[in-house]
Amino acid sequence: MFLAKVRGTVVSTSKDERLVGFKLMVVQRIGVDDEFIGMPEVAVDTVGAGIGATVIITKGSSARFAASRSDSPIDSTIVGIVDTVEIGR
Repeated sequence: MFLAKVRGTVVSTSKDERLVGFKLMVVQRIGVDDEFIGMPEVAVDTVGAGIGATVIITKGSSARFAASRSDSPIDSTIVGIVDTVEIGR
């Protein structure tokens, strides 16, 4: 799992039937100083996150399990909305 920021939404009227009903969000991993790391990616939202929210992302088979769709083409799922982060230095 890792932390990310929701950067936007994805609207797709034509998609794999196993993705129907899911809200898709553009997320990007963040570092300890809240800086963006790597490239944005699309994640299924299971918790109702909004643009600008800091979220917890899970990947791979855990992402499909979290979305309750083990046979779907899901690779990233938002599984939590973060209230605060405390990092010791």
